[in-house]
Amino acid sequence: MTMIIKQQNIKRMMVWLLALSALVRGLLAAWLEFGNDEVYYWTYALYPDWSHFDHPPMVGWMIQLFSLNLLLDSEFFIRLSSVVLMTVDTYIIYRIGKDLKDAQTGFYAALLYTASIYAFVITGIFIMPDTPLMLFWLLAFWMAVKYFGTKHREAQRPSYLIYFGLFAGLAMLSKYTGAFLWVGMGLYILVFNRKQLKNPSLYFSLLLSTLCCLPILYWNWKNDFISFSFHSARIGGKAISLGTFGTELAGEFFYNNPVVFVLAAIAVVAAFKGKINMEKTALRLVVCTALPLVFTFLAFSLTRPTLPHWNAPAYTLLILLISCMMSNKYPSQESAFKLPKVIIAALSVMLFVVVVGSIEIQTGFIPLDRHTEPEMLGRNDFTLDMYGWRQLETKFAALREEKIAEGMMQTEDGIVADEWFPLANLDYYVAQPLGMKAMGIGWPQSLHKYLWINEERGGFQKGECFWFLSDSHYFKRPENLYPGGFESIELIDTITIERCGKPSKNFFVYACKGLIYMQPSVSELMAQREATKQKSNEP
Repeated sequence: MTMIIKQQNIKRMMVWLLALSALVRGLLAAWLEFGNDEVYYWTYALYPDWSHFDHPPMVGWMIQLFSLNLLLDSEFFIRLSSVVLMTVDTYIIYRIGKDLKDAQTGFYAALLYTASIYAFVITGIFIMPDTPLMLFWLLAFWMAVKYFGTKHREAQRPSYLIYFGLFAGLAMLSKYTGAFLWVGMGLYILVFNRKQLKNPSLYFSLLLSTLCCLPILYWNWKNDFISFSFHSARIGGKAISLGTFGTELAGEFFYNNPVVFVLAAIAVVAAFKGKINMEKTALRLVVCTALPLVFTFLAFSLTRPTLPHWNAPAYTLLILLISCMMSNKYPSQESAFKLPKVIIAALSVMLFVVVVGSIEIQTGFIPLDRHTEPEMLGRNDFTLDMYGWRQLETKFAALREEKIAEGMMQTEDGIVADEWFPLANLDYYVAQPLGMKAMGIGWPQSLHKYLWINEERGGFQKGECFWFLSDSHYFKRPENLYPGGFESIELIDTITIERCGKPSKNFFVYACKGLIYMQPSVSELMAQREATKQKSNEP
C-alpha cells in the first residue's frame, strides 16, 4: 500500500519524526551501558584539555555542557548531547533539502537521515566525536549551499561564507575529518568557481577556521605533536590487502544502512549522467565534498584496517542527492506526494537493527560465541563490550571488601591496566563508584589519554599495589604484561558475569603487589622522543 502525504502536513509530520526519534534514542541512551569508545570520551570531560591524544576536545566539552560538568553523571546525561544534536541535525538536513528543491525533498532527506544507522545510533545515541562533528558538518554545508546558490539566489551574502568558515572550524575542533569541508570547498572553487579566489571573505572564512583549530595546535605543540604522529601512523600502510578493503566496504554498507548505501551509489551515477533535477551548483558542492572523503578512506583501507564511520559524514550529503532523485521520481500532485517504498524499507532496516541489536546486548539471545573455556568465554561476542559493567561493580565491591578485611589488599589500592580499554570502563563503572583510582601502565599508543590521567592522579610510587581485572572477552595475564614489574602477582578470584541467568564472560581478579617498574611520565616520554630525534640526526 502506497503512503500519500499532503504538503500541508509536512511540518506536523516533521515534528512527529523529531519527537519519536528523540524519544526512542533517549530511552536507549539511558538503558544501554557504555561501549569502549564512549566511556573513554567520558575521560575528556573528567579531565578537560585543549585537545587530546587521539581526538580534538569538542566531544568532551559537549559532555560537560549537557551533564552540567558531570554533576549528572549517568549514561543518559553523558549521552544527552547525542540525543539532542541528532534531532537538530535531522531538522537541518530537512532545511537543506527544502532549500535545494522543496519541502518534499527536505522531508525525504530527514527520513533517510533518520534511517542511517550511523546517524541514528553512532551520532544519535552513542557519545562520540561524530556527535558534534555532524552538527557543524551539516551547518557548514548548509551555509555553503546558501552562499553559492539555491533557488533563492537573492539570499547569497558574504556572511554565509563567513559562517561556513566558523562551522567548518568547529567541525575540525570535533574531529579531524571536518577538514574535508574545506577540501570540498577548495575543489569546487578551483574547478567551477575560480573567481572566488579574489574574494576577501573566502580568506577571512579560512582564517576563522584556523583560529578555531588553535586549541588543537597549541596542545600538540606542547606535546611534541603526538596526536598527529599517532594518526599518521594509523593511515600509513604497506602491502595491498583486499581483505581490509572488503571489510571497509562492508562496514560502509551496514553503517549507512544497506538501502541508503545502494541508493547513494545509484544517485551518484545519476548525478554524473545529469539525470538528477537539482540546482547545479549545489550538486557540485555535494560531489566535491562527499566523494573525496569516501574515496580517501577506501584508498587507506587497501593497505591497512580502517573504520567505516570515518567517511560516513560523506554519505549524509549523498542523502541529498537521493532525496532530489526521489522527489523527481515522485513529483507532488494535487498538493500531495508519495512516500517511496525504498524509504520505508530503509526505515524498516534501521528499526530492525536497533531493536534486535538492543535486545541482543541485553539478552544474548543470538549465540555469537561458542567458547566454554573460562579464559575465552564471550571472546567472539562483540555485544559484551556494552554489557556487564554495572554487574561487575556490585560483585567486585563485595570481593574487595572481603580482601581488605583479610588484610590482603588496602583501601587505597587502585586498578591498573595496560590499555585505554577496558581501563576506561573499569574507571567509570568500578573505580569511580568505589572511590578508587584507575591508572595505566603500558605503551603510549595503548594508553592514549591515560598517560596524562596518570599524572592528574599523582603518578606512580614504588611499592604500590593494584588490582588487575582481566576480562575473558580480551583475556590477558598481568604476569605476561608486566614481567618483573611487581614483586608478586596473584590470581585471587574469578567474577562471572551472567546474562539472562547464563554465564556470558569472566573477570579474573589479580592482586599486583609491590610496584617495581615505573611508567614514564608524559614529560619523560617527550624527552625520550627528543633524544631519539637528536641521535638520529647525528652524523
